Amino acid sequence: MTVYHSSTIAEGLAFPEAPRWRAGRLWFTDQHARAVLAMDPTGALDRIAATEDLPGGLGWLPDGRILVVFMTQRRVMQLTNGALVEYADLSGKASFHCNDLVVDTAGRAYVGNFGFDLHGGAEVAPAEIIRIDGDGTAEVFARDVVFPNGGVITPGGDVLLVAETFAHRISAFGLDSDGRMASRQVWADLGEHTPDGICLDADGAVWVASPGSGALIRVRQGGDIVDECWTRGTPYACMLGGEDRRTLHVCTSETDDPREAARRRSGRIEQVRVEVPGAGLP
Repeated sequence: MTVYHSSTIAEGLAFPEAPRWRAGRLWFTDQHARAVLAMDPTGALDRIAATEDLPGGLGWLPDGRILVVFMTQRRVMQLTNGALVEYADLSGKASFHCNDLVVDTAGRAYVGNFGFDLHGGAEVAPAEIIRIDGDGTAEVFARDVVFPNGGVITPGGDVLLVAETFAHRISAFGLDSDGRMASRQVWADLGEHTPDGICLDADGAVWVASPGSGALIRVRQGGDIVDECWTRGTPYACMLGGEDRRTLHVCTSETDDPREAARRRSGRIEQVRVEVPGAGLP
């Protein structure tokens, strides 16, 4: 096992989430500052858009339009000519705040949601993953998912991996040619860890940010932990990027409480060079 140690490249953020690598930059949402940002390799930040709601996951349609989850409104927005306009209304299908998303090469987006009032202290309840087709129509893809969070689609486009945070596992959903669920199984049981954001590498292993255990771990199918990384802050999400896709970027913070995060601005982007490059969709 290799043990890595990250360093800080950007700080003063409220709560960075949903990192994506695209066109030579790290894109992410600063959730409790209500902004979409992009960071170049030097750490310089570019404010792409301000959002009227808490922004969650990010993704790109094949034509280059950016999708942004509006969490409490339970909508997915598209950024077009500098303006955020509605792409899909999920309020009738998502049982609570929407969260992360991942987009496949055909332009289908898969969106998770909390399922319960996390910050209000409600008991854990199952949620849905909702699939949005390329024309903006939405339907429930999977039910009884326990806090579906970060997701990745494997390079072949036939498997969706989803972190089920409070079930302490990563689940694999086989996809048919229309992007519907063909199979479902546990990909890795993570024990004490609470997987939040995840990213896939070229060896088929997954880097997992686990805020509940304060760990950033690299996991193989079946649950074996093969590498880990120590971070300065609590890790919430991660993404492999850089010119050779071997820079692991980590979104960290000292708190996920909405008010405290906005006040303290302890969010950081940390990074570390790793051996195996990233794979799959950006």
